[in-house]
Amino acid sequence: MREYIIRAAGPADLDRARAVMLDTVYRDFGTGYVPRWHGDIVDPAAAYLSSPRHTLLVAVDPEGPGDGGSGAGDGGSGAGEVVATAALDSRGPAHPPNPRELAERYPSGETAQVRRVYVRPDHRRRGLARRLVGELLGFAAADGGYRSVYLHTDPSVPGAEPFWRSLAKVVHDEREDAGRAGGVLHFEIPMGR
Repeated sequence: MREYIIRAAGPADLDRARAVMLDTVYRDFGTGYVPRWHGDIVDPAAAYLSSPRHTLLVAVDPEGPGDGGSGAGDGGSGAGEVVATAALDSRGPAHPPNPRELAERYPSGETAQVRRVYVRPDHRRRGLARRLVGELLGFAAADGGYRSVYLHTDPSVPGAEPFWRSLAKVVHDEREDAGRAGGVLHFEIPMGR
């Protein structure tokens, strides 16, 4: 069984993490890069590395190709391939586009929002996403200032809905909203999980 290294991303990891995220939004979501939704992907350092309350995790396959990084001290090992990402920040869901009641229930500053849990297709079904989410929950608990953990997902992405239902509680299903086609699923993960 392959051993993956899960760690906080450093500056040397950002290009490889961004590649995982962009590949996912193009391949799995079919949206491509949309600035109002994906600004954190373009500048993950500002989104996740500049605040001690935010984090970007990477899963590295040490057997995969590296980027030729210089090694210790550059924020990443340089060895291996970044095959998965997961992030957390203190921004609650904005209204619009999210329902007003969610923005009120999960205010910024008190809400740890899980984002960008993406695994390259050839590394899926190995427990990486679950491990990454566990690390994010540990990070949120250690912060001490978060009262809830929130996330949203597109249920049309294969595997997304059952995965999140196995870890979290649905707090709003936009598919049930009158007059809406499609929709997003909103979840809360218990803090003590």
